[in-house]
Amino acid sequence: MKTRIPNVLSIAGTDPSGGAGIMADLKTFGALGAYGCGVVTAVIAQNTQGVEAVGLLTPDQVRTQIENLLADVRIDAIKIGMLGSAAVIETVADTLEAHPEVPWRVLDPVMVASSGDRLLDEDAVDALRSRLVPTADVITPNLAEAAVLLDLPEPPPEPTEDLAARLAQLGAGVMLKGGHGTGDSSKDILLVGGDVTHLSAPRIATRNTHGTGCTLSAAMAALRPQRDGWAEATRDAKDYLTQALAASERLDVGAGTGHGPVHHFHAWW
Repeated sequence: MKTRIPNVLSIAGTDPSGGAGIMADLKTFGALGAYGCGVVTAVIAQNTQGVEAVGLLTPDQVRTQIENLLADVRIDAIKIGMLGSAAVIETVADTLEAHPEVPWRVLDPVMVASSGDRLLDEDAVDALRSRLVPTADVITPNLAEAAVLLDLPEPPPEPTEDLAARLAQLGAGVMLKGGHGTGDSSKDILLVGGDVTHLSAPRIATRNTHGTGCTLSAAMAALRPQRDGWAEATRDAKDYLTQALAASERLDVGAGTGHGPVHHFHAWW
């Protein structure tokens, strides 16, 4: 296990309200003992109510950011979030394939925001599935995203080992999230290298779910260089998110009619 402070990179879009995207990722990295770096893929006008506008950066702008950073800074893990278009997905895949020295890669296949606003072009799903998923160590789809990746007619009600195995055939380990399911517990399934880990935590009754997917995948990326395996890193990441959800009512962000953020720094303030 490494003892040096890991440098972790987020490749994602912005969120002016601070609850999701690259803002949430950097907070998560810092809260979990990692130094955060960021490459912006899109400038998004959004708040706790929803998304107003999305401005995508060009593939060259994204590529230049990544290459300039990697030329100088040792990166120990990468979390990939919103990319927005097939062209940017192809660029990120090509650029990261040219840098195999980065050991741990988590892909959150962001397609739709918590508010229901679409964050990925329709024609980009194939590029995400065929080009970017195989470059990741672990992907972190929720049930709706899993249905899109597998061309299912509708999301399944709960995670299953069979569904996780079908996703793993796309070329990466899978953290299949059940947070959008029902019941008193939030149940997830981690499948990496043929090993299955079932994870469960109490379901927190709160509207403050903005950025939960971003936060979990960022936590996994931050913790993997500090843990002995994906199971340990993912279990600790889920515990961190559960506590951040439970403490979210201490924050006062937004008008209260949308989805507020989780409390990334619940252990400190």
